[in-house]
Order: sequence, then structure tokens, then C-alpha cells
Amino acid sequence: MGISAIGGYGAANYYSQSLSSGKRINSAADGASELAILQKQETQVRGYDQGADNISEGKNALNIADGALGEVTDYLQRMRELGLKASNGLLSDSDKQSIQDEIDQLKQGIADVAGMTTYNEKNLLDGSGDSVSIAMDTNGTGKDINFGNATLKNLGIEDFDVTGSFDLKAIDKALESIQSNRSTIGSQTNALEYAYNSNRNTAYNLTSGISKLGDTEYGEYVSKLQKQNLLDTVRLQMQKNDMENKHRSTMAFFA
Repeated sequence: MGISAIGGYGAANYYSQSLSSGKRINSAADGASELAILQKQETQVRGYDQGADNISEGKNALNIADGALGEVTDYLQRMRELGLKASNGLLSDSDKQSIQDEIDQLKQGIADVAGMTTYNEKNLLDGSGDSVSIAMDTNGTGKDINFGNATLKNLGIEDFDVTGSFDLKAIDKALESIQSNRSTIGSQTNALEYAYNSNRNTAYNLTSGISKLGDTEYGEYVSKLQKQNLLDTVRLQMQKNDMENKHRSTMAFFA
């Protein structure tokens, strides 16, 4: 005659599994409603964390664009200096041509910046895309950001040439355009920083709630496991003694 299963074994296994996994709820059997809540909250946490990662990438792209526009500003400042120099009526045609040669190199530098500034193989400053949507939260809600257009044509200096008639206001307008662009990038970066911090704070609070609801209280569960093991041992011994008494009674009956 075998020894029947002891109900306490299930509780002991539950405490052992909870201590091993660190989670109080490991399956629907441990609490169906609690498990559903935990899974929903974990989905939200993962969504906010991924949104924060997306926002971080957006900030990185904006920082790259801003740095590149800083280079364009330097090129334009030098072009203005050269244009002012070329305005001197004492210069010869060859002098002006030499100045224009440097200006052409600066224009090429601007064109290179506009065409080669990229993030993850996406062009940022060549005007190829009006805006980029950044998925920021667990629902995929997005915020559009744009980087601007730093091409010579958009800046209005594609044909700037000091060997003929020219106007320095063209350079001034280009500088104003770049400054406006950088201001917009700064505002967008600040907005993304706020959204990033909000995501991280929300994910942290949700994680704290998950921990409170689902994590194992080690001290409590160790105590419960020890108590359950003791009870199981007592039950086992009592059942064993009962079986032995029944066996002796049966033997005495047939004696």
C-alpha cells in the first residue's frame, strides 16, 4: 500500500519556485487576475523603454544636424568676410577672381555638409525629407522632427559670385536661415529631452508597481517554506504511523 500525496507538497513547491524565480506569480494558477495585471504593466514598461530609446536616437540625430549647421555657419561667415573684402574698389579683377576661388571652395564645403550629413544612412540636411516621426510611447504616439535644408539653392547662395555684381545681403539671409534652423533644432531637442525623462520616470514607477505586486518577499517566503516543510514532515510521519498501526491491527486480527 503506497503513501498518498500530501496536499502540503504543492505549497512547498510554490514557495520554492517563487524563491528560485524571484517572482510571486509564475503562472495563472498562482493568481490569474494578478498575472493579467502584471503582463499588462510589463507591456507598458517595455513600450515606454523602447519609446525612450527612440527618443534618444532622435536627439542624437538632431545633435548631429546642429553640429553640421555650425560648420555651415563658419563657412558662411568666411564667405561674408571675403565678400566684404571683394567690395573694395581698389581690387583688380584677378584679385576678385582669387577671392571667388576661395568662395567656391567654401560653397563646395557647404554642399558637402548638406549632402553628406546622415544618421543611420538617412540624409538630414539635403531637403530630401520634410520631417521624421519619432514613436515616443507605448502606444506608438509620434512626434515629428525636422532638420532643415542647408543646400546652396535653399540658402540662396548657389550663384553668389564676387567677380560681378553681388549683394552681401544674400549671405546675411543665409546666416539668418541657418540660425533659425538651429533654434528650431534646439527647441525640438528640448522637447525630446522632456519626453525622454517622462518615459523613464513612467517606466520606473510602473516597474516599482510590478515589483510590489509580483516580486517574492524572500524573508517571508523562506519562513513559509521552512514552516511548510516542517508541516509536511509531521504529516508524513503521522500518516506513516497510522499505516503502521493499521498494519499491526490487521496482523493481530489474523493471528
